[in-house]
Amino acid sequence: MLVVDGVRVRYRDTGARTRPPVLLIHGIGRSLEDWEGLYGRLATDHRVISVDLPGFGLSERTEGRYSMESMARFVIAALDTLGEHRPLHVVGNSLGGAVAMKISALEPARVRSLVLVNSAGFGKEVTIALRLLAIGPLGRRLMKDKSRKAAYRTERALFYDKKYVTEERLDHAQQVGGNPVHDDVLLAVARHLGTFRGVRRRWRTGLLRTVAAQHKPTLVVWGDEDRVLPASHLDHARKVFPHAEFHLFERCGHMPQIEREEEFDALVRDFVGRVEAEPS
Repeated sequence: MLVVDGVRVRYRDTGARTRPPVLLIHGIGRSLEDWEGLYGRLATDHRVISVDLPGFGLSERTEGRYSMESMARFVIAALDTLGEHRPLHVVGNSLGGAVAMKISALEPARVRSLVLVNSAGFGKEVTIALRLLAIGPLGRRLMKDKSRKAAYRTERALFYDKKYVTEERLDHAQQVGGNPVHDDVLLAVARHLGTFRGVRRRWRTGLLRTVAAQHKPTLVVWGDEDRVLPASHLDHARKVFPHAEFHLFERCGHMPQIEREEEFDALVRDFVGRVEAEPS
């Protein structure tokens, strides 16, 4: 555990500290295990850092209101605590993609490149499950079900191929769901991100405009069978980030880094390698 501003946060820090740094940021209600297949691959020639966002995974929560800015600033504080101040290659999945963009918006010098994986922020449409969580009392009632069956439904929605819903992932999902602050934080973040009608336009448009103007090396990837954030969002990403690179994984859901581990790793390593070869 790492203590950041008095909050105990779970993290992983692998690879030589002298190597170029890569930061991995998970999605809403998730944990650093979502990058499990990448640590060993990337750490051969990078310093690879990931954290359980405050209140998610097995981390404690922060006090006060949750927002995109508060989460981004917490990640920045965690990096400072770890002594990592160099520009990073930031890889974010879902909510993590939006947090990655917010870090770049707040502190442009901290981000060298962005890899946005089925990222929040490119459209209004989102799974009904998250829209229901934005309705206060109803969302809290839905969160009460901690059964194995409920964990299966949640995990199954993330993947095109059900073989990735393993017993180990279900065990971990129930462990994460047992974090005493998990429900409060998940509901707070869901309400910040959107309403029953979908993802809020206000935070999306301003963030995309700011990051697009930075013209940083950016790779946007999606799974064509994403049931959380539809692959149609990739079309909007192409419009707002004309400078970026894009890749669509076929027969793949919300987490290409798991369902297409080897292809995803090769894609990211190639992209980061080319960015590293460019003058800083």
